[in-house]
Amino acid sequence: MLTTDKTACNILADLLIAHGVKDVVLSPGSRNAPVIVALTRRPELRCITVIDERVAAFTALGLAIESDRGTVLVCTSGTALLNYAPAIAEAFYRKVPLIVVSADRPMQWIDQDDSQTMRQPGTLATVVKQTYDIPADIESTADGKWMANRLINDALITALGGRKAPVHINLRLDAPLSNDAAEYTAGTARTIATLTPREDITVKQARDLGGRLASPRRVMIVAGFSRPDERLNRALCRLAELPNVVVLTETVANLHGKRFIGRIDTVLSAMSDNSGDALRPDTVITTGGALVSRHVKEYLRSIDNLDHWHVGLNHTTIDCFRHLTLRIDVEPGIFFQQLAAAMQPHRATSDYASLWRDLACRAAESHDKFLSDVPWSDLRAFDTIIPLIPCRWNVHLSNGTPIRYAQLNDCSHLHRCDCNRGVSGIDGSTSTAIGAAIGYRSAPTLLISGDMSAQYDIGAIFSGHVPENFKMIVIANGGGGIFRFIGATSKLPELDQRLACKVDLPWADICQAVGWRCFTCGSESEIRDAWPDFSNADRPAIMTVTTDGALSADLLRQYFNK
Repeated sequence: MLTTDKTACNILADLLIAHGVKDVVLSPGSRNAPVIVALTRRPELRCITVIDERVAAFTALGLAIESDRGTVLVCTSGTALLNYAPAIAEAFYRKVPLIVVSADRPMQWIDQDDSQTMRQPGTLATVVKQTYDIPADIESTADGKWMANRLINDALITALGGRKAPVHINLRLDAPLSNDAAEYTAGTARTIATLTPREDITVKQARDLGGRLASPRRVMIVAGFSRPDERLNRALCRLAELPNVVVLTETVANLHGKRFIGRIDTVLSAMSDNSGDALRPDTVITTGGALVSRHVKEYLRSIDNLDHWHVGLNHTTIDCFRHLTLRIDVEPGIFFQQLAAAMQPHRATSDYASLWRDLACRAAESHDKFLSDVPWSDLRAFDTIIPLIPCRWNVHLSNGTPIRYAQLNDCSHLHRCDCNRGVSGIDGSTSTAIGAAIGYRSAPTLLISGDMSAQYDIGAIFSGHVPENFKMIVIANGGGGIFRFIGATSKLPELDQRLACKVDLPWADICQAVGWRCFTCGSESEIRDAWPDFSNADRPAIMTVTTDGALSADLLRQYFNK
């Protein structure tokens, strides 16, 4: 096949395919032209071009989250690479294997006032597992080609193995950049395979841990964000059947069971002072990523002599509650399956789980009663929207208030809920959701975003790759609703001008410019009336839901106080 004469680029294409990578998100440039040629001429790779590198990186993040495979990012030299940093940081803390490929000039031209040159290797060092710098002159020696092959194999093995996370491959390419080789035989690059050992605990270890958790010990399992995992779900359902075990799940944990306690914030806000001791766990086991709920973190930190176990493949010791006693470096689905089996012989009488379920029932009743009396607000908007979402839709939530309001509602019917909770930034929410929508075509993907988050990532709407079944709801509460709620900012005189910056984008005009449907709602009845057309639109659609930001923040405070 006719392709670039840059050997490293052709080795890269061969090895991406050999290691199971299928998706590539490219951004245009001249220095990366040989990489673009090598990858786009391989039919095994699906290549998408996104001009804005920041949007491209979050789009790749969404694709990788949905596919659970490595996804490649390709950019030119210079500051293009720096635009990847926010999405790469998010991917690192979400354990998503993005493979960053940056083109670069030969080493001798760095810091020599040549165009688009900067010190690229190491710029992402804190948020990638490894950086690989491949020199420009590998064609001249057999050792050079061997080194490039070894380094690219190692990069892919590192990204896709163990605790998955991004890697950075910096390809130095010298001029001329446009030469085509006469011929290249695809698939000839040497592939290094890996054989990993078993990643479970022994039967004896499982039995010992099961014995340590036997009743009357009160056990709480708390699940943070994670992708859907049927094995983990089954294991936790089995554990939740034990009378001394309670399973608390966040909305973005994507775990569903009839005995699970969802809506953690709602449940904890219903806890009275005199019920605290009976509900207190002796051992808490956490799994998944960082928790959204401030309430559960504060609650567990306040308990003296708490025994805390954390389960999962992590890059460091995670001691969020300041009580960690056991770090379990095993995939959660495997570990909890073994633990569930080991605990069955220890089933004994306990009222611990039933006390939590009673509290959850009372909390749900209090939620419904409170919502029945409140005026139109963010709370009422989410209470209206969540039940309308069909079960097979993918739901993405922006950071700020949308993820927190979703936590207060019953989302157990939804196929999947996601949010960029790795580092919890508002940047890239729209791009990530669009990337996920590209990978999930069997049903719509819905993003529920705050208006400030939507403005921050407005470039994603113009990327040119938005699937026709993509939906977006913008909570138009005047911008920065989270700053009106949290104690650190809600009383500051600078609130309106510097923090909750007023946002009033002309969504109708924006939708007309990109050919999307636009719906504007300001009440429950208007949402219900617009929903059939919104959900069945034959092209991307935005629904703006107007609320009063100050009133919404005040009602949310009342909600937790009551």
